This record gives sequence, C-alpha cells and structure tokens, in this order.
Amino acid sequence: MMRGKGANDEFVFKDSSISLMRLLCFLILLVTGIMIGLTCSPHVDRYFYFTSPPDNFYVNYVSAAPPPSYSTSIEKAAKTVSFDYNCSSGMASCEKEDCLSMEGFKMPKNLTHKMTDNELFWRASLVPNKAEYPFERVPKVAFMFMTRGPLPFLKLWERFFKGQDVNKYSIYVHTNPGVRVNFSNYSVFYNRLIPSQDVRWGTVTLVDAERRLLGNALLDFSNERFVLLSESCIPIYNFPIIYNYLIGSTQSFLDSYDEPSRYGRGRYSRHMKPDIKLRDWRKGSQWFEIQRTLAIKIVSDTRYYTIFKRHCLPSCYPDEHYLPTFVNMFYGALNANRTVTYVDWSLGGPHPARFEAKDITKNLILSIRNNGTTCSYNQKNTSICFLFARKFHPSALDPLLNISSTLLGF
Repeated sequence: MMRGKGANDEFVFKDSSISLMRLLCFLILLVTGIMIGLTCSPHVDRYFYFTSPPDNFYVNYVSAAPPPSYSTSIEKAAKTVSFDYNCSSGMASCEKEDCLSMEGFKMPKNLTHKMTDNELFWRASLVPNKAEYPFERVPKVAFMFMTRGPLPFLKLWERFFKGQDVNKYSIYVHTNPGVRVNFSNYSVFYNRLIPSQDVRWGTVTLVDAERRLLGNALLDFSNERFVLLSESCIPIYNFPIIYNYLIGSTQSFLDSYDEPSRYGRGRYSRHMKPDIKLRDWRKGSQWFEIQRTLAIKIVSDTRYYTIFKRHCLPSCYPDEHYLPTFVNMFYGALNANRTVTYVDWSLGGPHPARFEAKDITKNLILSIRNNGTTCSYNQKNTSICFLFARKFHPSALDPLLNISSTLLGF
C-alpha cells in the first residue's frame, strides 16, 4: 500500500513539471511577440523620445512640432481668456498692458494696491544685487505726509513744487481711512494717497504709518531720500535748496539721544531684555529724513519692532523711541543724530508751540532759519540746520502765501 501511494505521488509530480514547462514556454512566446509588435509599431518614436540623450530629444521635439494651425488655435483660445488682475489701479489690465514691464517695476504708475503690510514690507525690502541700474536714474526726494485729515497747507506745498523737475521728487500721503481728501486732477498731490490704516496718537500705529509710507515710497527705485512730514509742516526754503541739501548729504537726519529723565529712560521696560538694554535706549523726534539704505533696514525689521509693539505701551510712546533706539543700536554711522524739522518746545508740556496767523512774519521765518545754533553737515559745521518747521495752525496759510514768493523763494 505504501509503495503504491509513492508511485502515484511520483506520477503527479512529473505531470506538474510538464505543465509548468508548457506555461513558461507560452509566456516566453507571448513576450517575444509583444516585443516584435512594439518594434514594428509607428508609436516606437515615443520610446526613443524618453531614452535618447538631450540633443536627440530636442531634435525629435522640433521635428514633431504641431502644425501652424494648432499654434493658431492656441492663440485664439488665449484671446478668449479674461485677466482680472490689474497691474496698477484697476484701470488697465494685463490684457492691454505688460505687467512685467521695467517701467511698472522701477516706478509704480500709481499707489493703489491690495498688499498687506507684511507683503508690502517684503516687497519694499528687495535690494538689487547688480550695482548698475538698467535705466537713467535721477535720485528723488520722497515727501511723505502723515496726516489726520486734509492738508491745510496744500496751496503752499503746491507752490513749493510748482515748476520743479518731476523726476526729482515724489509725494505720498497717509491719512485715516474714511477721511475724504479731494485733490484736483491738476494738483501734484492727485492720486498720491497710499492704502492707509487707522492711526492713534501715542500708540504703535504711528510707527506702522511711518513704515507704511516708507514701504510704498521704496517701491520707486529712484527715491533716494525720505522725509516724514505732518499736515502742520511747512518748508522754510525753496525746493532747489532742500533737494540739494538732502541729496548731497552723506548721512540721514534722525533725532536720537539719551534722555536720563522719566521722559526718556523712565519709559524703558525691563521686559525688552536681553535684546534691548537700558544703555541702548534712545529718544527723539519722529519727524525724520533718511537715506534709502536706512529706509530698507527699517521696513525689513521684524524682531525689534515686535519688541516695541509688545512692551512700549503708555506711558511709553513708540514713535519717540523705536527708530531712535533701533538706528542707534545698528546704524549709528549712517545718522547725523539730529532732525531737519524745527519745533518750538520752549513752552514745555507734551506738545510744542503752535504758530497762528498773528505770529506769521518775515522775522519768524528768519529766526527759525538762523536760530543761533550750528550743526554738522558732511563733517563740516553749517548754520543751515532746519529745512522744515512745525507746528503751524491752518489760519497761518494766507500770511504764509503772502510772504512765500519774496522770503521763501516760491
């Protein structure tokens, strides 16, 4: 019985071996047939496209290019696509205008955009690595007005800019949202409002507005100097004098000094350590004038701005301490440590003296120009220390217009 069972097993094993061999032979024949079929197929070119070296790939791609009718159909289809993104103010679309043009990149045609502050500061912080400009660059002064409402001295400023080379200046206005500021279409201030946000006195929103103005002004690659002005500021010299003074300066003009009293060091918070120490703490006027290099550094800063936003709270005023401290810590060599905007603090208190209509005389302007002080300009002493002055009441406009042509030179 056992021998008979073994014989049956042997028979089954031999039969299975023969079946396996037949299956293998069938598979070999099948694969061989498929290979022969692929070799003869007109689609064999696809195989060579993906196995040929790069040079052969380019040749085959060109030889297999679609006929002209196909390209034409693509062009027709593209014309039917609508482009919603606007290059500038929404008036011209990419369909009609080259959105990657050099003109639009080096100087935006207008100031309308939907960027957030973070997006704006990132865009404004871009610095070309190539030293030469691919266009004739005339350095400009950016006049940045931070206002709470309309500009009461608009007529005076329009006189100041009248007849001047438009390639030498640019204007930017930041005002609270909801405030209606209507500039006529023949005014140099027309379409110069930047996207703005609410500003509250004594808070970090003042610094936000300053940085927002700088960010928008930096988008124009020809802007070289940046001066911050308020609605109560006036120029005390004509445009050529101010332009040459600022463009010719090797330093920025930002007030920064150590104030040991409670109005200076007394506002420092120990929570700013270790990044900002008491010995680093500085105070100064917020009305600055700075060069492009420093402006880029300011809009690029995140670390120290965040510290001030968290810890410089009333009775600490960020607009009086953030830039003076930040610039003193890292870029002191670029700064003259003074302002070019005159303010009268002789009355004491938290606000400076205000000049009204009855105060406006030739002697007032001359006394501001020549107030008995000297300052450093390009490592030399000079008596011209102030180019602008504040705080002027709106009633002072007419008396100023009466003396502007003879005294101010515009």
